[in-house]
Amino acid sequence: MALHRRTLLAAGMSGAAMPFLGRPGLAAPHEGPLRFGLSSYPPSFQPWVQAGTAAGTITLMTHRGLMSYDARGQLRGELAESYARDGDSGWVFHLREAYFHNGAPVTSEDVKWTLEQVVAEKSTAYMRGQFLGMDRIETPDARTVRIIMKQPTATLPLWLAAYEMPIVAKGSLDKAGAGIGCGPFVIQSQDRGVSIQVTAFDKFYRPGFPKLKAINVIVYADETARVAALQSGDVDLIEYVPWQSMAGIEADPKLKLESTDGPVMYVTFNGARGPFVDPRIRQAVAHAINREDIVKTVFFGRGAALEGLPIVKSSPFYDGKLAQAWNYDPAKAKALLAAAGKPDGFACTLLATAQYGMHKDTAVLMQQDLAAIGIQAQLALPDWPTRVALGNRGQYEIAVNGTTSDGNDPDGLANLIDGTQGNSGSRSYELKTPKIGELFAAGRFEFDPAKRVAIYRDLQQVAVDECPAVFLAWRSQGYAMTKDVRGFTNMPGALTFFSGATLEETSFN
Repeated sequence: MALHRRTLLAAGMSGAAMPFLGRPGLAAPHEGPLRFGLSSYPPSFQPWVQAGTAAGTITLMTHRGLMSYDARGQLRGELAESYARDGDSGWVFHLREAYFHNGAPVTSEDVKWTLEQVVAEKSTAYMRGQFLGMDRIETPDARTVRIIMKQPTATLPLWLAAYEMPIVAKGSLDKAGAGIGCGPFVIQSQDRGVSIQVTAFDKFYRPGFPKLKAINVIVYADETARVAALQSGDVDLIEYVPWQSMAGIEADPKLKLESTDGPVMYVTFNGARGPFVDPRIRQAVAHAINREDIVKTVFFGRGAALEGLPIVKSSPFYDGKLAQAWNYDPAKAKALLAAAGKPDGFACTLLATAQYGMHKDTAVLMQQDLAAIGIQAQLALPDWPTRVALGNRGQYEIAVNGTTSDGNDPDGLANLIDGTQGNSGSRSYELKTPKIGELFAAGRFEFDPAKRVAIYRDLQQVAVDECPAVFLAWRSQGYAMTKDVRGFTNMPGALTFFSGATLEETSFN
């Protein structure tokens, strides 16, 4: 099957990036600034929303939370110098000495205020559902925060490590919803849609970091242009390396590729109205899609078919039988449609985006597979910011998504499949899943590892039956850079989208 090819940026767009272009070749190392080719201009700078990986990378430059992960993917304290369980339902966090970009110290009151904004009635925070489980927040002194949950919660430190949970200076949100952070870099200027410049924060709490004095972020929405900019020396580092370019980058002695399997492609549904309210029709979609075609055609073989929930084989939570529950079976898909009263199929819209080839090409293959069982899907391919907005508002019938879970613990899947958390473009719209919500809650409240395994096995079975989302493929996620870039790490598995946190450790050889 022919793969759709993206072309170079038009001359006008290329010209927009010209003021930031540096050395003509790759021969000589330089001291900076680092030139980072980003795939999309952030649709939002709001600190607690999920607006895609590009926006998350900017958040990781400018903000920090109580917890985080190191380059190996191990959980660690961040603004929290230490943390521990406190009674049956509490956790206590002792803050290190740190400062916001306005010079004010980070205090327990800032942490308390941040958490209160996340759970506020009109909050659109990505993690709001999880933090509604808080009972109260105590601040016995300026450097101590005690979070008491309504139930014992083993996963609270994991939630606080999400890049959607930065601590923001109390009362600092502007009219656009952006707030003052305490990350290693400060935004100095921006040309909307084109570039963002950040400089090192001189009061960052890690001595000697960040190693770079500045980063110039340049947006190359066209993936071919992004690779060309790296190969020509116009940028030093790029994200979202297109899969057809990976082999060429690996073979180039001036460049290096860091890739990991962790992100997934999947399908979400409108659960408020239309045919996909019926779980049998969602199951039909699950069995209609030839995942091997997606891996071979869209990802050039750099990935793997995914016929269940995205849990890696090495995990104690993996169940081999349930991992193959959504096998490719068009005949079964047609039977499910008939059982749902749609033997002749129906027409619908399929939302994706033309800005990322993986989304567009996955949607094209899905369109053909769905047509084979009688579902005539018309493609909608807006730019990425529009795609995010439509997803958040539920203005679609069926949609292609691509992201990771929030970490390598199964609880991180909640933000993809737990409809009890409220509406988000990363989850099916208004698709209520009370049983799944109950099982996620049970897993959070359980500290015994063996009992958690049993809970998440049950959850996988319910998810296979209800299809709150249909997963399609693991995909290899790549960053590419010149050989003189040091310290940047593509973090393992589902944490690959957290990799922007390692920019504080990045330097030139």
